[in-house]
Amino acid sequence: MGDGTKGFPEKAPYDKIIVTAAAPKIPEPLKKQLRVGGRIVIPLGSLYSQTLYVGVKKSEDRIDLIEDVPCVFVPLIGEYGWPEDVTRMYI
Repeated sequence: MGDGTKGFPEKAPYDKIIVTAAAPKIPEPLKKQLRVGGRIVIPLGSLYSQTLYVGVKKSEDRIDLIEDVPCVFVPLIGEYGWPEDVTRMYI
């Protein structure tokens, strides 16, 4: 019931974040809400083809990404993801 790209700052920091929709890049609020040493799993790429990444937050401003497997997810809609009208733009 809201913009998932903004995370949930009220309960941060998180040890782990799993994103189940494709994003063009890691949303900034999610980066900030992940604790140092925490992990994020997120599909990144275009609307039609992504790669699943596992990220480990090494410092407040650095997340190391490990490329995992090719995948296809629905788009992550929101302020820090794809625009709401993305399906009309690309289909």
